[in-house]
Amino acid sequence: MPHTHPERPRWKGFLAAAVVIACWTGFNIVSRLGGKSPLTPFDMAALRFAVSGCFMLPVFIAVKNSLPLPRLLAVAGVGGLFYALFVYSGFVFAPAAHAGIIVNGGVPLGTALLAWVWLKDRPSSRAFTALGLAATGVLILGLNSLGGPHDQNSLEWAGDLCFVAASLLWACYGLLVRLWHVRPIDAVSGIAVTSACIYLPIYALLLPKGLGAASLNDILLQAVYQGVIAALVAAFSYAYATLSLGSGVASLMLAIVPGTSALLAVPFLGEAITGVTGLGVILVTVGAGLGALIKKTAPAPKPRPHG
Repeated sequence: MPHTHPERPRWKGFLAAAVVIACWTGFNIVSRLGGKSPLTPFDMAALRFAVSGCFMLPVFIAVKNSLPLPRLLAVAGVGGLFYALFVYSGFVFAPAAHAGIIVNGGVPLGTALLAWVWLKDRPSSRAFTALGLAATGVLILGLNSLGGPHDQNSLEWAGDLCFVAASLLWACYGLLVRLWHVRPIDAVSGIAVTSACIYLPIYALLLPKGLGAASLNDILLQAVYQGVIAALVAAFSYAYATLSLGSGVASLMLAIVPGTSALLAVPFLGEAITGVTGLGVILVTVGAGLGALIKKTAPAPKPRPHG
């Protein structure tokens, strides 16, 4: 049976969203550093799930995770395993600013589209305006990346496509939390433990590794940030914000991340802010600001009990 939740104050939802913004801003910078290091995307996913799985295993057992197995696998797949593999692969080829705009700007677009088609939750006129601004920013960057002049050997376009896939997967995560009324602790512990159990044996036996060539500092940075900040703090806070504000508003708050990511990428990664990137940042940030004024959407219909 799904859990019922008391109404959460909106200010707590916005506080949780602010935590997600901070976590994902750092995530874009730290993950790009990992992508430029000898670590492979498979190494970064392994560090994420090994650390988060160890932290969450006692919690998973103690709270008696209430998600039925099919739902547990679905949430772990879209919010953990496949999301991580796509986003880390993207950072190998594309700059952090692109991740900020395509992933964080794309999540609200994917959330709105999936909610409209899947839950029959049509966006309001204000939501359409906010989404339109964010969509324009994402489109501008996408056209620049795919159609602009680039080195013939550049695979930046492949990184951007990985970011698109990651944004759709994270949008699915937020909608599943809303649709199934998933407790944040169940979502986070379920993602961490299930992903670790599935992925780590495959990684150990079959996947290429770059740990031996990476420095201890690189490994520790990725293990702590990916395994604790990204996998636990950000995922928990996003689930809480989704239940407090609604999936549409919570996802639109992520559109603030492109601006913060692009600004921090200048001193930490040496990635200049071009005019195109700056325009995209402005559009998605304004869209996020409008999104903060949208009232919480109606709760998703309660799922039928499992038989």
